[in-house]
Amino acid sequence: MRSGLARSYLFAPGNQPDLLSKVFSAGADAVVLDLEDAVPVDQKQRARELVRRALENRSNSTGPAAWVRINSLRGPEWQRDLEVIVGPGLEGVRVPKVDSPSELDSLAEALSEIEADSGLESGSIRVTCTIESAKGLLAASELALHQQVDRIAFGSTDFMADIGADPTAESMATLWARSSLVVICRAAGLIPPIAPVWTRLEDLEGLRKNSLECRQLGLFGRTCIHPKQISTIHEAFTPTAEEVAQARSAVEAWEDTARARDGVAVTEDGRFVDPAVLRHARAVLELATALHLDSEQGTVQ
Repeated sequence: MRSGLARSYLFAPGNQPDLLSKVFSAGADAVVLDLEDAVPVDQKQRARELVRRALENRSNSTGPAAWVRINSLRGPEWQRDLEVIVGPGLEGVRVPKVDSPSELDSLAEALSEIEADSGLESGSIRVTCTIESAKGLLAASELALHQQVDRIAFGSTDFMADIGADPTAESMATLWARSSLVVICRAAGLIPPIAPVWTRLEDLEGLRKNSLECRQLGLFGRTCIHPKQISTIHEAFTPTAEEVAQARSAVEAWEDTARARDGVAVTEDGRFVDPAVLRHARAVLELATALHLDSEQGTVQ
């Protein structure tokens, strides 16, 4: 997927050329080439050059959308990141640990100048704003409305450390934060927030359950750190054939009967359809279309 919703965002360290050469063919909907935490300070410049080369090598590809996680806006490295990586092949940048709109003002100014110098249309480089602290969560309503922000991601590991939560109680400890970000993104007109990394690589059943929970809460898509997590994440965030069929029958029942019956319809199997149910059904069908689902099989084509 080149834009819009993505079920998976696969990370790859920017200083490891072997992983950069494999990440685009791993099966993820989107990739995030990392210049931040995964890269030691003394390898930052080499990582920028490797990432730039990787982007140039696939600039005309129809494969996964390519994002780059730049360094924190509170240090000097992020400006050097942009100077090297902005160009063909780059979908956008993921900004870590954002706490205030003023940080994004500096990013917007820098991006505008670099886009102009690179011959790119203004605003063509998208921005994912990552919430990873209590301060960032409280500022999220303002951050989501910032003109530069295209979407929001949640970083639960740093967030839990910041609030002093028990790492083994992630689902409960982050419930309010995740739900808040869903409401904030909806109110700001953004796509749903992106669920965080699942760090227990061998616990695929835990990943499945937590991903389904995130989807039920209203998040969509998930950052991942290993290719073996992709299929589990895709399964959780892909509507099943039954969900698509039920959504279609709800819409058809509405279109067949509701307009003449005071805004109420009933499907052939007896399910009640009102405007709220209709909105959900249409959202499922829109998602199925965005994911290029085969409506009969419920799989991605």
